[in-house]
Parts: sequence; structure tokens; C-alpha cells
Amino acid sequence: MVTLAQEWHLRGVFKLAQRFLLQELRIDEPCWMDLKLLFISTLLGIICCSSAQQEGNECIKANALSCGECIQVGAKCGWCTDPGEPTSARCDELESLRKRGCAAAKIENPHGSQKILKNKAVTNRKKGAEKLRPEDITQIQPQKLSLNLRSGEPQNIKLKFKRAEDYPIDLYYLMDLSYSMKDDLENVKNLGTSLMKEMSKITSDFRIGFGSFVEKTVMPYISTTPAKLLNPCTGDQNCTSPFSYKNVLKLTSNGEQFNVLVGKQQISGNLDSPEGGFDAIMQVAEHIGWRNVTRLLVFSTDAGFHFAGDGKLGGIVLPNDGKCHLENNMYTMSHYYDYPSIAHLVQKLSENNIQTIFAVTEEFQPVYKELKNLIPKSAVGTLSANSSNVINLIVDAYNSLSSEVILENSKLPEGVTITYQSRCKNGVVNEGENGRKCSNISIGDEVSFNINITAQGCPKQGKPETIKIKPLGFTEEVEIMLNFICECECHKHGIKNSDLCHNGNGTFECGACRCNKGRVGRQCECRKDEVSTEDLDKNCRKDNSTDICSNNGECVCGTCECKKRDNPEERYSGKFCECDNFNCDRSNNKLCGGHGRCECRVCICDANYTGSACDCSLDTSTCLASNKQICNGRGICECGTCRCTDPKFQGPTCEICPTCPGVCTEHKECVQCRAFGTGEKKDTCERDCSYFNLIKVKDRDKLPQPVQAFPLMHCKERDANDCWFYYTYAVNNTEKEVHVVETLECPAGPDIIPIVAGVVTGIVLIGLALLLIWKLLMIIHDRREFAKFEKEKMNAKWDTGENPIYKSAVTTVINPKYEGK
Repeated sequence: MVTLAQEWHLRGVFKLAQRFLLQELRIDEPCWMDLKLLFISTLLGIICCSSAQQEGNECIKANALSCGECIQVGAKCGWCTDPGEPTSARCDELESLRKRGCAAAKIENPHGSQKILKNKAVTNRKKGAEKLRPEDITQIQPQKLSLNLRSGEPQNIKLKFKRAEDYPIDLYYLMDLSYSMKDDLENVKNLGTSLMKEMSKITSDFRIGFGSFVEKTVMPYISTTPAKLLNPCTGDQNCTSPFSYKNVLKLTSNGEQFNVLVGKQQISGNLDSPEGGFDAIMQVAEHIGWRNVTRLLVFSTDAGFHFAGDGKLGGIVLPNDGKCHLENNMYTMSHYYDYPSIAHLVQKLSENNIQTIFAVTEEFQPVYKELKNLIPKSAVGTLSANSSNVINLIVDAYNSLSSEVILENSKLPEGVTITYQSRCKNGVVNEGENGRKCSNISIGDEVSFNINITAQGCPKQGKPETIKIKPLGFTEEVEIMLNFICECECHKHGIKNSDLCHNGNGTFECGACRCNKGRVGRQCECRKDEVSTEDLDKNCRKDNSTDICSNNGECVCGTCECKKRDNPEERYSGKFCECDNFNCDRSNNKLCGGHGRCECRVCICDANYTGSACDCSLDTSTCLASNKQICNGRGICECGTCRCTDPKFQGPTCEICPTCPGVCTEHKECVQCRAFGTGEKKDTCERDCSYFNLIKVKDRDKLPQPVQAFPLMHCKERDANDCWFYYTYAVNNTEKEVHVVETLECPAGPDIIPIVAGVVTGIVLIGLALLLIWKLLMIIHDRREFAKFEKEKMNAKWDTGENPIYKSAVTTVINPKYEGK
């Protein structure tokens, strides 16, 4: 991984490199992009390699002064007890110690171990078989183990879980008795025998209890007027006095007793909508006679809940203490302690292995579903308006809760980690956080968990610790004793006040001296009161910002003793071990290019070589062109290689000019014969034209474009058939490349049919156009003539006198006798 500092350093290097390459060497942008990618990959490789070396050397970096310190660094570290080794070189990776010649018998490398102390098999019991006591039923195996943990070395344990058939159940029904639950109480009064009958299908050992709650008995939760304290309900309703929590019936196997006692209960009342159910749950968790069996708490309400902090409204500020405060089965401290917090409630339910079923009305489903997500091994069911479905709700919720097993562990000691992997039904394997659980487990199903426990270092006290792992909602648990390997075996055989430690000033153990108080040095030869440790360390630092002995040695009484390397030819040197002869620049994977020696991380080059890696030759013979000029007079010889200053010329001696006039004509015949098998050289093509690499492309757009690094020539030539072909010619380093369009562009002959069709079509269209014009003219002419006729008709004047020749066809006869009567 690249650190932030390395990232900023890379950015600076990129800017400098880009400015130099683009401005000084005039390299174009596309070429810079290619170089940039190469640059990035090279630098990242160097950084990653360096990081890997540092990470892989954690044993040496720890500067362990004793075997105990060494084995706490990691599981890969070992301690060489050979007396001839310097202390700084004793702690190293096991493979490195063996390569240095430390015998296997001299290497301290303790390993962790485990021992099963209690391993009772899980119970295989059928319903109706001989009845067992709850403590005789086993669902998890093994039950007790002891682990010896070596730092960095995981210990794997396998737990087996099997749901026992006919497992005992304790169920406590906690009901809200505020006035809105009046209808529900009537249905719950007969719950005892009905629920006993239904649960007998699951277990033959079932107990049931009942409790009720309303609210804290202070304002503003209830009315404190004397009349309302006696009867908080309005009108002629007869209600009992308000109370916080009342244990009506402890757990019992007598369903009839449940019906009788619950039948005597009366509804009460309060002022606000949220209820004080959390106070009741806290008391139920502590004191209602639970057995070490499956514990179910059914919480029935049609309202929300108060939680920690709400008590301030009634002047109650003391946090809930989580203890039992029942007198005569009544909670007496509701006016003194605040409501419990959700976290406190979760802790108490988990400690007592209680699985909670929230039976609430549809209106408050979202609220209690959010609460369910915070409380492990809990469920939410929809309660009908009058609680008529409560039995089915309880059975369904129990089946849902019991079909899932979730492991949890107690608080881990400092430096200890734990991981889970579950192997569930149908071969399903879960890891990570899901590795703690298995779902859809039926009665009789067996699942297993692989658990890795790892310690990093030793606890400060170094004393054994105990952790517990248990399935949520179950009373059984696995006890694991953790013993930490903080010292090597050779520590037990140490010789106190040994003469090997400067006249008895230390204990000689594991091949080295562990100095007495007040003494320092490899052989405890220095006294702290003579010179302080800070002064000794200061003498071993080059400056205040560097490590002691540059982290490459050990400070012994103010003098650096440099570490030894696996390779005897490699060594650290210098007053502060700041020098070495193996960390110089390399070229062709050779230190100093094979042309020099490494002294204090700087290459001292041989004659005729220069550069940080001695990879730049001063010999110019490799730059001579055929005309005996250096780089053909068109470049500069740098490190035995020509850098052409004329962009037209290239090649190892700047003699190749791919864009000079005549290039296309020169290579035309060879390109033609190799690409198309035609031309004058088609018979001698293989002999005369194999000096370049031919690459065919589909069309002219696919031909490469000129770049400054590798100039190329675009060519267009015509063959004997008047067909054109296109190609490019370029010299890429020493390779000559020709890209040619694979198809010829030939002039096409006339197509007769389209021409004849076009002529005929033209004639027809012209004829139709003429007919249309003639028709249009005729229409215009006719309209003009008709208009003229209409005009003359309007102007005509006709004679209106009678025609003398005209005789009427009507004859009139008059009766002379008619008098008009």
C-alpha cells in the first residue's frame, strides 16, 4: 500500500519528469503517456518491494532483547540460543535462522495447544422418552476447554450444537393493563389451559406465568388526585388503582391456576400514551422463578414505551439500577428510578438468556420492529384488536426464534481476537459476522462452528483469562480458559548471577544475558548510574530523527554493533551502522551494473563507466556510423548509445531516415509483392523483400499516425492495373515496419443496366411532365373562356314587349245571367 507521504513524493517526481521530458527533450504528449505508465509501474514496484521487505522483517524490527519478547512479535519469529550470536541477531524468522546456521535444537519456537476438559455428548432424546432434568440435557459440545496461546498463532476449536427434542420451556406473559386493553384481557383470561394444550405439542415440560404493568405512579403519567388514584377510569367504569408492575403468577405448570388468577385482574388507566413496560421487563428478568431452560417473555401491548430520560418529566433522575425491587409482588421503586435504557435492557435480557416476543397491534409494528433489531433473539407478532390470535402468535414466534442459533462471546482480554465460521444445514457455510449463526434449524438438526482464537502479544498481567461462548437464548455455555505463552522454555533454565554476564550482573538465559536492575550492555558490562540510557542511545544515533544504530544494529554501552546478514558477503558498516554494501542502484539486475563496487550505498564505478548504477559507458565506439562519424554527425553519444538531435534521423547510429524523399518509391515493389502477390518482384519477393515486418489493416483509418519518437511515412502508390494501394513505412528502434491496407482501390467499369434504366426512366418522367403541363394549360384556357362567356351573358339586354303573333291558349266565357251572387 502506498502511503500519503509516498503519494505526494510521487506527484513531485511526476511533475519534474514531465517538465524535463516535454520541454527539454521535446517528447510529445502521446509518448509521455506511455512513459508515464512505465514510470508508475516501476516506482510502485520499488515501493511495494520495499514495503514487503519491511513487513517481512518484523522479527528483526522488533529489536527483541529476550526470548520472551521475541516470541510475542509473531508466530514466524524464533530465538536462536547459540551463545555466539549477537543479541540483535537472535530474533529472526525461522527460515533465516536456519540459513544462518543456527541448529534446529538451538531455536526456541513454542507452539500453542488446546485441551478439552469437559466433553459431554449432545443429548439424543425423543419426545415421550424418559424425562430428564433440564441440567441433564446437553445441546452444545464440548463444554469446557483450555487453550495455550502463542502470539499471532490462532487456535481452532470446533463446537457442535444440536437442538434437543422435548426441551423444557418457561413462558411469562407480561400484559399492558391500561384501559385500551380491556377487550384483550377477556381473551387472555382463558389463555392458560389453551396455551398449555398447544405447547404440549412442542414440549412435555411447560410452565407459564403472568404479570401486568401500567405506568409510573407519579404525575404526569397518571392523575394523582385521590379519586383518580382509587379509580383512574371515567364514568361508571370500575378500574383498579394504577400501578407500575405487578407479578400476578410466578411460573407454574398449572394452567387452571393461570386462568383463575388472570380472571380476577382488572383494567387500570393512565394519562399518556406510552406505557412503562420497560420497568416491568427489568423486574421480570430478575425475579419470577426462571429455570435453566428455554425462557420466553411475551410482551403484550397496544401502545409505545418510555425509556431512559423520560423519567425527568416526573422529576425522576436516578438511572435504573437493574435490580429486583418487588415487595408483595409489586414494583415499589418506580417513583425513585428512571426507566431503563434500551442498551441496559438488552444487557439484562442477554445475561438471563430471555427470548422476547413482542405481541403488539398493527399501529405500533414499525416501532417494535426497530426495537427487535436492537434486541438479539427477539420477535414481533401482530396482535389482533382483542388478542384473539395470541396463541398462534406465540407458537409462530417460538418456532421462529428456536430455529436460529446465534453464538456470542463474553468480553475478550486485551489483544485477543475471535472469528467464527458456521457450517449449517444443507452444507451452507457462513463466515465473518454471519459465521456466528445458523438459521432454519429443526429439532434434531446438528450444526457446527469453527472458532479461531488469536492473541497478539501478552496481557500486561500475563495471568490466565476465561471467556465464555454461548448460544443466545440458551442457558448452556462453553467455558474457555486462556493461558498465554509469554516466555520460552529456556527461560526456566536461566542461570542467575552468571559469570557470563560480567561478574554475575545478570541472568544467563536462552543464550543471552538478561541484565540485573541498573546494568546494561550485551554482557551487562555497563552501569546505568555511570551514564543514563538516554545518553547511551544518543551516542548510537546519527541525529535525533534517526533510529538507534539506523535500525541495523544494537547499541551496546553507547557503541553500535551492526547486525549480521544471511549472505556473508553483505554487511552493515559505519559508526551508526548507516552504511551497507548491498543497497546501491542496480542495472540489468546487477549491483552497480557489474561495473563497480558498492560503498555506503553509493556506487564507485570502474574506469570508462559512470552513473549512479555505473551503467553509463564512456566508450564511443558503439556510436560510430558507417562514415566513421559519431552518430552520423546528427546526434550525441550518451552512455554508448546515440541520441539523434535531427528528428528525421533515427537508428542506433542516426543513419536511418524513414521520411526522406524517395522512401515510398523505394519500397513500393516489395510492399506490392508481399501484400498482394503482384508487381515486378513477385518472383523474387521472399529473397529481396524480407527486410521489414508487414502488418495488414482493414482500411486507411487503421494506419498508424506519425509520432515524434518513431517517425513514419504515409505512401500512396498505383499498380499496373491502375489500382491504388496505401501503406506506411517506419523504423521502430531497429525494426522496420510496414502497415498496408489489405484491399486495393481500383477504378470500377460502367454498369450498363443502371444507365439504360436511368435513360428510360428519364424519358418517361419527361413525357409525364409534358402531359401534366399540357393538361394544366388546357384547364387555364377553359376557365378563361368560361369567364368570358359569363361576362357577356351579364351584359346582354333582351326585348320585354309582347309578340304580335302570340295567341293565348286560354278562352274566357261569361254567363250573361250571372249576377255575382
